[in-house]
Amino acid sequence: MALTGYVPLLVLILITGCAARPLYPLPSKLNEKNRLPLQTFRPYNIAHRGSNGELPEETSAAYLRAIEEGADFIETDILSSKDGVLICFHDVTLDDTTDVAEHKEFANRKRTYEVQGENVTGFFSVDFTLKELKTLRVKQRYSFRDQQYNGKFPIITFEEYIAIALDAPRVVGIYPEIKNPVFINQQVKWPHGKRFEDKFVEMLQKYGYKGSYMSEDWLKQPAFIQSFAPTSLVYISNQTDLPKIFLIDDVTIPTQDTNQSYWEITSDAYLAYIKDYVVGIGPWKDTVVPVKNNYLQTPTDLVAKAHAHNLQVHPYTYRNENLFLHFNFHQDPYQEYEYWLNYIGVDGLFTDFTGSLHDFQQWTSPTGAKDNETASKLLHKIASLIASYKG
Repeated sequence: MALTGYVPLLVLILITGCAARPLYPLPSKLNEKNRLPLQTFRPYNIAHRGSNGELPEETSAAYLRAIEEGADFIETDILSSKDGVLICFHDVTLDDTTDVAEHKEFANRKRTYEVQGENVTGFFSVDFTLKELKTLRVKQRYSFRDQQYNGKFPIITFEEYIAIALDAPRVVGIYPEIKNPVFINQQVKWPHGKRFEDKFVEMLQKYGYKGSYMSEDWLKQPAFIQSFAPTSLVYISNQTDLPKIFLIDDVTIPTQDTNQSYWEITSDAYLAYIKDYVVGIGPWKDTVVPVKNNYLQTPTDLVAKAHAHNLQVHPYTYRNENLFLHFNFHQDPYQEYEYWLNYIGVDGLFTDFTGSLHDFQQWTSPTGAKDNETASKLLHKIASLIASYKG
C-alpha cells in the first residue's frame, strides 16, 4: 500500500503527538506523546477480563499481561461497592474468585438476593465497602488453570483499570461492561438521584473518553461500552457518543431488563431499532454457530443480518483449553480463530488468551497489513523527530 494513503494518519499523529497529556490523579505519569495507534486494519483482539487464561481475572496483572501480549482492548465488568465505588469484577457474588470465605470477620455478610429472577446466595460486593473489598485477594476461576497467582492480587477499581490503559506504551482501548444494572440500582444509592449508569459515564468522562466510533477523539482514547441491558445502553446514549455494544446471551436467556427473548432481539426489526444506539452486538458464540454433541452445526445468519444493518459483531468467549474447543477444531485454538475470523467473518473476538490470538493474527496477516504496521511505526518516528524541535 502506498505511503500516501497514510497522510490523514500522519496529521492525526502530529496533532496527538504534540498535544500535552492531561494530568490524572492516579499514577499515569508516563510521557508517551507518540504512542503507536490502535490497529484498525483487522478484527479486534479483546482481552476478556484481561489475560485471564494465565492470571486471575480482572486484576491489574491480567490486564498488564494482556497489553504485553498485544491486546487491542482490555475488557472488564463494572459493579459497585456498598459505598458506591465502581469496581472491576464479574460476578455479583465474591465467592468463586476471591478468598472472602477465609475472612472470618465477614462470616455474617452472606445474603440471598433476587438477581435476574433467581435467588442467589453468597457474599455480594454491594454489601462491602471498597476498603473491605481491598482486603480480599482474587483467585483463578478454573481449577485447571495456573493457581500460583491465587491470593496475590486485590480487586481493582474502575479508575485503576483506566489508569492501566492510559499508561500502556501504545494506544490500548478499554471495553467496560455495565454489569447487572437492575440489581446494582436496587442495592446501591448515590446522592442526588444518580444511577449506576450515570456514575459509569461520569468516570469515563472524567478521564477524557469521548467521541463516536473512529473519530479523532475516539482514536486517541478508544472505548466500547457494553451491556446485556438494552435500556442502559439507550439511557446513556443521551450522555455519551462513545460506541456501544449490545451483548446477547444464550438463546434460553431473555434480556435482564426488558425480558425480551433471544429471537426478538436478533430479529431484523430489533436490529434496525437498536442500531440507532449501538455500533455492534456481542453474541455468545454458540448462538452464532449452534453446537450439538460438541460439534458445530450450520451457522445462523446473525452475522450477515448484523452486517446488513452496519453493525459490528464481537462474539465471546474464545478459550484455548480442550474443554472449551469444539471437536471440529481438533484441540487447536488457531483453527478456531481461522474459522471465526476468515469464514464467519466477525469484527473482533473476546478471548481469555490474548497472546495466542495476537500470534495467530501476526502470522496470518496479509503483507499489506504488515506494511501498514511498519508505515505506522515510521510515521511515529517522523512525528517524534518533528516534536523534538518544538520549543
